[in-house]
Amino acid sequence: MNSLKNFEELEEIIDYHFKDKKLLRMALTHSSYANEHRMKRVENNERVEFLGDAVLELIISDYLFHTYKTKNEGKLTKLRSSLVCEYTLAMCAKDISLGKYLLLSKGEDMTGGRERDSILSDAFESVIGAIYLDRGFEQARIFVEKYLLQDVEDKTLFYDAKTILQEMAQREAGRGVRYELVEEKGPDHCKEFTVTVYFGNRALCNGIGRTKKAAEQMAAYEAIKKLKAEQRERCI
Repeated sequence: MNSLKNFEELEEIIDYHFKDKKLLRMALTHSSYANEHRMKRVENNERVEFLGDAVLELIISDYLFHTYKTKNEGKLTKLRSSLVCEYTLAMCAKDISLGKYLLLSKGEDMTGGRERDSILSDAFESVIGAIYLDRGFEQARIFVEKYLLQDVEDKTLFYDAKTILQEMAQREAGRGVRYELVEEKGPDHCKEFTVTVYFGNRALCNGIGRTKKAAEQMAAYEAIKKLKAEQRERCI
């Protein structure tokens, strides 16, 4: 799983080949793996994630500034927050199967670290930082545009999903939104919650998350997509 061959497999997936392969390895090295193998603290991906976070913010800010020419600073800030939030970055990491290539400790691996949003979002930023160090800002921008700045509307929708769903309910007299916890499983350090969202008396969708809040957000997001699809069907 963690051989050089597998790193090359990831390079094929993201269509970027590192000049300095050590940068990619560092970007994929979680602190748990570094601790388990008695590596130096600077050899994990925390420093390069710090850099990637800054590079990402500049790329997103530049993109939003030039794309949404009529939006004010407050709305641009909100859009940026939605694009760099943990869920959005984790979703992008999953799109390129990044979790498969992470170097994790045995314990972190066994408890679902490869699918944990916090680890995946940090790793995605680490890869951005590594690309920036390897070949500069322009290559980092290309990567972000290809793997983050696609389907921007859907990504920003998730960030405000609960608010948007509430507004949709308010436009329909007699409708309300409520969330019901239907399942909670897993050990304390790795909980998984399942929540059902109701639109009026109708159970619309389930959402799953590591916290109840995250599960509610996911349920609201899926509910909005379902309601919008139904509205389109009625218009045909």
